[in-house]
Amino acid sequence: MYTNLAYLNNSLIDFMDKKKPLIVGSCGTYHLFTRPRLPTYRPKGRLDFQILYIASGKAHFYFEDKGIDTVVPAGHMVVYRPKEPQKYEYFGDEQTEVYWVHFTGKDVKHILRSSGISDDMRVINTGTSLEYTRLFKQMILELQRRQPDYQEMLALLLRQLLITIHRQLASDRRSRNVYLDTEMEAAIQYFNDNYNTEINIEAYAASRGMSVSWFIRSFRQYANTTPMQYIVSIRIANAQILLETTNYNVTEIGRIVGYDNPLYFSRIFKKQKGASPSEYRTQTSHNVSLSRHGQTDNTDILS
Repeated sequence: MYTNLAYLNNSLIDFMDKKKPLIVGSCGTYHLFTRPRLPTYRPKGRLDFQILYIASGKAHFYFEDKGIDTVVPAGHMVVYRPKEPQKYEYFGDEQTEVYWVHFTGKDVKHILRSSGISDDMRVINTGTSLEYTRLFKQMILELQRRQPDYQEMLALLLRQLLITIHRQLASDRRSRNVYLDTEMEAAIQYFNDNYNTEINIEAYAASRGMSVSWFIRSFRQYANTTPMQYIVSIRIANAQILLETTNYNVTEIGRIVGYDNPLYFSRIFKKQKGASPSEYRTQTSHNVSLSRHGQTDNTDILS
């Protein structure tokens, strides 16, 4: 088993300190080769925060001191908050390599949140990276050597670690959203091209291999409206243009934008615009007439 540890003031006692924004209290690494098992059990937790990085192999966590074995493989980090029960163990036959850091400070919660680590996150998929191990090793060395301003350097290194985690999390979210964005853009294009036909939302979702509930939820997240509300908005917007610029009657305009029933079209239009199609056309014609008259007067004055 390989181990390399470092403690602030050479003390193994955990502490809470809010005099500074961020303080690294201890850090280290374990790499099991032959030792069969390395358990840790703190039923009352610690006073500080802790991040553990599984660099290789796997680790076994029992959150909330329950008997459920949560296997955390390499490429993940685990976060413990103050006074949370801690129970976890490593096994030699799994070749577990773990890096960890304990920290405290008055701004820790804010720093974690701004790094994309919400208060309810425990296991974080960060991926494996030599940058993580480099930063942990540098923190260990810095705390062991204690050169001038080493505490400030430790805080900077920890912040750099959190920034690296944040960038990875942001990259993962963007990657996960590529599929969603592509599908929602395709749906919007389809709705714009076919808004005046009878669109069945369930049939469309099925044709794209999506459940209707997931599609509606995702579309609302993307466009801030439901698919059907979006289709209605396109129909009404085009009806407005036809009412303002053509002599088609209301029944004809309703059919053009996708409503065969003129009464239903009028009801939907009034609900959206506060006036029936006929009232809207009258109001628009009156406003256009006034506008043109005003423009003529202004022209006369200017000339």
